[in-house]
Amino acid sequence: MTQVVTPIPSLDITPLRTFFNEGGTRPLKVRLQYLEALEKAIQAKESLIIEALRQDLGKSQFEAYATEVGFVLDELSYIRRNLPSWVRPRRLWPSLAQLPGQTELRYEPRGVVLILSPWNYPFQLLLSPLVGAIAAGNVVVLKPSEFAPATAKVVEALINEVFPPEYVRVVQGDAKVAAALVEEEWDYIFFTGSTRIGRLIAEVAAKRLIPYTLELGGKSPAIVEADAAIALAARRIAWGKWLNAGQTCIAPDYVLVQESRLEPFLQALKEATHQFYGSDLTRPPADYARIIHANHYNRLVRLLQEGEVVFGGHVDAEALYISPTVLLSPRGELLEEEIFGPLLPVIPYSKPEDAVAFVRRLPPPLAVYVFSESPEWQAYYLDRLPSGGACINDTLIHIASPRLPFGGVRQSGIGRYHGWYSFETFSHARAVVKTPTWLDLPLRYPPYTSLKQRLLRWLLG
Repeated sequence: MTQVVTPIPSLDITPLRTFFNEGGTRPLKVRLQYLEALEKAIQAKESLIIEALRQDLGKSQFEAYATEVGFVLDELSYIRRNLPSWVRPRRLWPSLAQLPGQTELRYEPRGVVLILSPWNYPFQLLLSPLVGAIAAGNVVVLKPSEFAPATAKVVEALINEVFPPEYVRVVQGDAKVAAALVEEEWDYIFFTGSTRIGRLIAEVAAKRLIPYTLELGGKSPAIVEADAAIALAARRIAWGKWLNAGQTCIAPDYVLVQESRLEPFLQALKEATHQFYGSDLTRPPADYARIIHANHYNRLVRLLQEGEVVFGGHVDAEALYISPTVLLSPRGELLEEEIFGPLLPVIPYSKPEDAVAFVRRLPPPLAVYVFSESPEWQAYYLDRLPSGGACINDTLIHIASPRLPFGGVRQSGIGRYHGWYSFETFSHARAVVKTPTWLDLPLRYPPYTSLKQRLLRWLLG
């Protein structure tokens, strides 16, 4: 039997580049107009977006709005308010060598941008970078995840309603389509996803010297010191881990607990989980998301065997459900690879140096969470554990402000975005010197006499 091969749709980005080169996206008025239209369209389609997120990931209405729809609307509102001041050229002090000229910094759009998003937050992680790209004056191609088809469909309808196709275009398809897209001649690539795929994108982009941002992941630790407020630490770690069924790039991947507080912490973690979802976790709770697809479900079920279950461990293949689960004595992949699911290894440690050494055996994570009442211990861990972001006595919440940058370090990511940092990421900072013609000092021109050399040394210190 002959296998039928479905051709990969080709994308001619010439109309987008022509549209960009014509300068239609550069005026501030145009950018604000389309950002406002996007904001209104999201508000009008809020119920459709939330329903799509329920279909794809089982997200509750509260969680879908807080982490996806509301998140993007907050980003839109902040950028719209501040964009007029961001786009203005910035006057800078000239150096002595530039006098009597004037110097300024102009933030200019990069051009034709590709944005590829993952499935775990399929609306937020596609639309949030889009907002920054539009604010910076670019034209954009969006590639949603094929594993969140309902959300991808709603997003495509939303984009088609707001933007002409030569301004923003949505391309649907699987991994082969994404790979073909990356091969195009982009001016910038923005990718959110796994470190493995991020390496491949970086390799392809490097061959053509295409700049990129990679928002990746890693094993983000939570550290519970001996002086931590145990009940609060357990509640906030449980919230950060069980949100979206653990399918969050900055979720606490594991917890290091000072050994004297292990038993109280485990008990508080169990109580917090039952307060959130009820005591019967054999069935999916109403406010708890599901695993995205069978392959990921099967991987997590296999990881369940690599630790000692303290509580949880309930699974349902038909519902793609894995309950909130806490494990002791983790081994194998639980210790080495990002879990990306509702399995939480808890590991006791004796001395702070032991906790630091445990975290540093792997590359810097995307986030670090430190629970301690002591400013000294807080500073101790922040100083010794590099990460993309960090929280003291909390989890995840550092991502919630458009005033703060979000991004990783080394394997956990390259580049940053949100708010001003999105505008900066999708812009080229162009240095401009304006030199008048009424004065032309002869110092720069040959012949270079000894007097000119003495003047040069005096001017340049």
